[in-house]
Parts: sequence; C-alpha cells; structure tokens
Amino acid sequence: MTRRTAVTLLAASLARTAGRLPANRNVKWALGTNLWNSFPRVPFTDILDVMKDTGFIGARLTQFPQILTTYDITMEQMQKEVDRRGLSIITISFNGPAHDPARQAQVLANARKAMEFLKNFGASRLVVFSPSRSQGSGEAAFKAMCECYNHLGEVAGEMGFRAGLHNHLGQMVQTAAELDRSMEMTDPKLFWLSPDTAHMHLAGMDVAPTLDKYKHRLMMADYKDARQTGPKLTDNIFDLGDGAIDFPACHRVLKSADFKSWLCVDLDVARKGPRASYERCGEYVVNRLEPIYA
Repeated sequence: MTRRTAVTLLAASLARTAGRLPANRNVKWALGTNLWNSFPRVPFTDILDVMKDTGFIGARLTQFPQILTTYDITMEQMQKEVDRRGLSIITISFNGPAHDPARQAQVLANARKAMEFLKNFGASRLVVFSPSRSQGSGEAAFKAMCECYNHLGEVAGEMGFRAGLHNHLGQMVQTAAELDRSMEMTDPKLFWLSPDTAHMHLAGMDVAPTLDKYKHRLMMADYKDARQTGPKLTDNIFDLGDGAIDFPACHRVLKSADFKSWLCVDLDVARKGPRASYERCGEYVVNRLEPIYA
C-alpha cells in the first residue's frame, strides 16, 4: 500500500466516523458529569474529550459548586478547556429545600449563584430537582415548593434564564399525579419542565404521551433508557435503545413541538465505561432518531 493510498483510506475512515456523530442541529445532545463519579477520578478534560469524540457536545454539571474542588479546576480553566474543544456547559443540576418557607430565600440565592456561574458559559437554563420525599410531604409542603418555583422562575427570567422541573424517583415529584400537580400549581410563563424519561418510565408513566401533554413547557429533557430488571436504580438504566422506552415516539413529539433545545443522555451507569456507552448512544441517535427529527 502506498503512502497516498494509506492517507486516503485514513481520511475516508475519519469522515465515516465523523458522519456517525449526532448532527446537533435542532436537537443538541449533552451528557451529565455525574456518571464519572462511579469511576476512578480522571481530569475534567478527560470528560470533555469523551464529549468531543462522541458528539455529545453539552454538559450538565452536578454537585455544584463542589465539582470545581472535586476536579481541582477553576471556572476560568473550565471555560478555557470547554471553548478550546467547541463544547458547552449547558446547565447545573440544582436542588434545595423549596418545600420549607423558612429556607426559600436561601434557595433563591443559591439558584442565582448557579445561574451567575452558568452565564459565563453562555448557558440559559437551570434544571431544578424537587426535594427528597423524606424531607417533605403533605399538601402544605407541596404548595410551598410550587410557590418557591414560581419565585425561582421570576428570578431566572430576570437573568435571561428558564428554570424547569426535573422529575425523579425518591423526590417530591415522582409520580404522574405529582408531575401533573406541579405543572398545575406553577405558572407556565415562569416555570418550565425538564423531564427525565427513565424516571418517568420507572414511576409507571407512559413516556411519549406524557411528553406530548407538556410539550409546550419543555425546556430541555433527559433521554435516558430504562427497563425494570432489579432493585437498584443502576440495575434499570441502559444505553439508548437497550431499554423499554419508545424514543422514536418521543422524538415525533419533539418534532411536532418544533423542539429546539438540549437533550441530555445523563447515564447513571456505563457497563463498559463512559466512552463505550456514549459511542453506542450516539449510534442510536444517528440511526434511529435523526431520521425522524434532527
């Protein structure tokens, strides 16, 4: 084989590889940094390299602001490394005791700090997790939480952000009824929805119809596959296409809503490592979902 032939074959191989990456047009693909907490610690730049190589070009940060200490990185260093790779920090997993009126001022102050941090990266969304079910229960706590979220939405709007609720097992918004109540008790002009498909499925919801019901409040979403196989959450989370969720149907909902935002494949487990899982998920995106809506 001549050198020219070898170079040509290599270029063709790289082109094919690049062609398999998610297109990131109307739908932009992201991942969550929490997955790496299940593996031996690596430099934060290793996460960014996996993102760049697999086409998941956005990151949702978890355990903020502790993540900066965990990875021994400053905001300025993170910004430099993200920009150098053409990637984005898109949001933070935010939580706080919104159900407790005595602590709501601190919740709003912390949300403001998180959004101030995100503004440095050009982000404009804040994903909001409801309090643990062990912390709050009853109608008064639920009402207080929703009132806090309306105030949080006001703060977000003033800062050029949208804040949206993330449903999750073990938290105050877990079931279909609780999701419905939270949407009814928050102002759609102030507070949005950032759902998790795996936690919807594992809580007994029919995912695509639920997304369709609230498609005009979708701020972004987690596309996470699931099927019930064991007692632990990580037993039931799978790479896209390996679970029981009908993502083509979900994607048709997004198309009908002219959705133009981020989808976060926030895996809780990667059985063969993060890179292998995101390569597999990327192939599913390109082969099964982008023909429906890219």
